[in-house]
Amino acid sequence: MLIIVNKPAEFLSVPGKEIKDSVYTRMKEKYPTATGPLIVHRLDMSTSGILLLTKTKEANKILQSQFINRTVKKRYVALLEGNLTETNGNIKLPIRLDLDDRPKQLVDFEHGKKAETYWEIIQKENDKTRVHFYPITGRTHQLRVHAAHKNGLNAPIVGDDLYGKKGKRLHLHAEFIEFLHPKTMKKMSFTVAPEF
Repeated sequence: MLIIVNKPAEFLSVPGKEIKDSVYTRMKEKYPTATGPLIVHRLDMSTSGILLLTKTKEANKILQSQFINRTVKKRYVALLEGNLTETNGNIKLPIRLDLDDRPKQLVDFEHGKKAETYWEIIQKENDKTRVHFYPITGRTHQLRVHAAHKNGLNAPIVGDDLYGKKGKRLHLHAEFIEFLHPKTMKKMSFTVAPEF
């Protein structure tokens, strides 16, 4: 009924225009009898970590509504450039696609969609800051924009080729997820530590 995947960095959640290999295509091969759309939510190609998939239409519908109603709890770990002065906070910066520079997103108070992230420092290390991100909304590139933007944390994620400086990899990892099992409605949670 459920599939939990630890997606590697630089690997697609769903097939792209040029690249067909993805979590979706591999799971479709592995579970050919799955009736559901499989994918419930996505992670950016550059982001590693927990991805939740379903094998049945019913499970997909129930879990999708949990995402829409924001009852799914998610926690990400990120390593940011620089030292943050505050220990935690809430970022509310509306985001929309940058039509002149796809796939980049930009902050737009007039036309952007509501985007909110709670964050807290885990530790400081060599002019970098390790944080937990708790996204309240789930916009494309939300955590990357909220980290890098001058009105956000003004500290891009290490290795962010779109909003910071390109590196070996984007230091952003979906570490934890909690949701209700679509059949038993019991609370379930999964944790996978980052490789950075």
